[in-house]
Amino acid sequence: QVQLVESGGGLVQAGGSLRLSCAASGRSFSSYVMAWFRQAPGKEREFVLSISAAGDRIRYADSVKGRFTISRDNAKNTVYLQMNSLKPEDTAVYYCAARTWFGITTPTTSSMNYWGKGTLVTVSS
Repeated sequence: QVQLVESGGGLVQAGGSLRLSCAASGRSFSSYVMAWFRQAPGKEREFVLSISAAGDRIRYADSVKGRFTISRDNAKNTVYLQMNSLKPEDTAVYYCAARTWFGITTPTTSSMNYWGKGTLVTVSS
């Protein structure tokens, strides 16, 4: 079992930056692939980025490529989402998720084994 808790959300102006954290508790954090998803009001939850267990592979959604980065600190059981050049359309609840395999395609929500409760990011224009 893995418990995930997101933090760092808030209100930011367009063009600004924000860093989200996801703290994991439980066993074997370093063996899990970690991902960030987001869900905007009235929309389905969508994939943002994922990082392999060792941190050597990253997958991006096209919508955030060049603006968002993901990193992890296995010693601290934490994964981070650095968001730069934020746009109003980035407004969403951001969720941290985990599973045990990286895969060759974009992760789907149903493929993730563990989820946090989310943190709200609001980008004002």
